[in-house]
Amino acid sequence: MDTHRHQQRRRRTALAAATAALLVPVTAACGSEQAGAGGNAARTTGADSATAGTTQRSLTGIRWNVDSVTADGTTHRATSDAYMILTEDGGVEGSYGCNSFRGETVPEGDRVRLEDLRSTAVACDGPGREFDHALLDAFTGDGPRAEMKDGRLTLTSEDGTTVRFSEDGGDTPLHGTRWRITSPDAAGRAHLTFDKEEGTVSGSLGCNKVNAEATVRDGHITVGTPTTTRMVCEDSLMKAEKQLLRFFGTTLDYRVDHRSMTLTSENGGTVNAFAAP
Repeated sequence: MDTHRHQQRRRRTALAAATAALLVPVTAACGSEQAGAGGNAARTTGADSATAGTTQRSLTGIRWNVDSVTADGTTHRATSDAYMILTEDGGVEGSYGCNSFRGETVPEGDRVRLEDLRSTAVACDGPGREFDHALLDAFTGDGPRAEMKDGRLTLTSEDGTTVRFSEDGGDTPLHGTRWRITSPDAAGRAHLTFDKEEGTVSGSLGCNKVNAEATVRDGHITVGTPTTTRMVCEDSLMKAEKQLLRFFGTTLDYRVDHRSMTLTSENGGTVNAFAAP
C-alpha cells in the first residue's frame, strides 16, 4: 500500500514538473513572436525556446474559456460555459459545456495530451450536445500543439482539429451583454440585453421581439409588463416564448457566474442564458 502511494506521489510530481516544462516553451514562443522574431517563433520548442522567450506567464491556474471547436471543416461555437483549467499539480479540470471533467496532462514538447479523462454523464439536448461531443473528441485525440498570444490559447491537433480559448476575465457584466437564452430552448433564437441607462430589457423571445422596463437592485431584477411584436411561429418556438413571458411583470433573482446567467422566479422557475463569445 505504501509503495503504491509512493508511486502515485512520484507520478503526480513528475506530471507537475512536466507541465511546467510545457508552459515555458509555449509562453516563450509567444513572447519571442511579439518581440518580432517572426511567425516561426510560435513553433520554437525545447532548448531554443528557453533563450528566445521574454514572458514569465504560465498557462496553469488560469480559467481558459472555450470559444469554439473546429473539426472536419465545421466550426462549433460555444453554446454554454465550457472551460478548461490546467492545475499546478499536473491535472486538468473543466466543462465540455454540458458535462464536467477531470484528468491529467501529459506534455510532450510544445504539445499536451489529456489523459485519464473522467466526466459526468448528463444527457444534453440540441446544440449543447453537439458542442459537448465535439469538444470531448478534440480533447481525447492526439496531443495538440499549444500556442498562446494576447490572452488567447489555441490547441491544434495533427488532423487540423482546433480548439480556441480566451482567458477568463471574471463574471460577465449583466448590463450591455447579449444574453442568449439556452433554456427554455428556443432553438438559439431567444436573447435578452439589459440597458442600465434606459432601465430596460429588450431582445427576442425566439419568435417575437420584446421590450420592458427592468430595475436591477440587490441581486434582484424587477421586470415590467412586456411589449411584443405579434408574429406567429412554429409550435416549439411559441411554447418557449410562452414560458419566457412568465418571467415578465414580476421580480426575479439573478446570478451571473463567469459567462452564465440564471434568472429565478418567485415560484422557482428558471431561465438560463449564456454570453456568447
